[in-house]
Amino acid sequence: MSNPTLDLRGLTKTYNTGKPNEVRVLQGADLTVAPGEIVALVAPSGAGKSTLLHIAGLLDTPDAGTVTIAGADMTKLSDKKRTAVRRGTVGFIYQFHHLLPEFTALENIVLPQLANGVSDGAARDRAMSLLDRVGVGERASHRPAALSGGEQQRVAFCRALANEPTLLLADEPTGNLDPETSDRVFDALMGLVRDTGLAAVIATHNLELAARMDRVVRLSNGAVEAQ
Repeated sequence: MSNPTLDLRGLTKTYNTGKPNEVRVLQGADLTVAPGEIVALVAPSGAGKSTLLHIAGLLDTPDAGTVTIAGADMTKLSDKKRTAVRRGTVGFIYQFHHLLPEFTALENIVLPQLANGVSDGAARDRAMSLLDRVGVGERASHRPAALSGGEQQRVAFCRALANEPTLLLADEPTGNLDPETSDRVFDALMGLVRDTGLAAVIATHNLELAARMDRVVRLSNGAVEAQ
């Protein structure tokens, strides 16, 4: 049996805002995600789902517990090695697209590949392929300001997958869109994830969208519970 793509064990995280105002966000949180599995993470605002995703994606460190990605323990890596893993292994999508406004849709997807050592020609070919796959290939030469909200978010999906990660982490990726656009954009995301076969954890408030994923887990009282 293959290793899980993501294995979180016993994660704890407390933010010190000055005693007695310590805020314990995670309390022994566990989560395992298999290759090709799409897991919905649901939780009320402030429950710690962003913290969990940031720790899983090596943007933050837990006070205790372990983070294992593709069978390798990431917990004690140096900052330099964590950055290298993030760049090549983990893709992030946020509620707001954070596209670079001075670059076209295509260039926003090419740039992270160039930073990862891919040639310009290969990077452009992959960027165009991804844009076509989510239905915005004809908008490749447009800058973000000329794109609709749904188009911008689809470009952000493509950018997150530009370096062919094995793990995708998404924090309310359709939360800034109207219901109709959200549904259409979510379909594009699911198609992209299914096509590439990567593991994904997608945080969402939308229970209808969550139900369309392989598994739903809930973050409650600092722990991850099966739904």
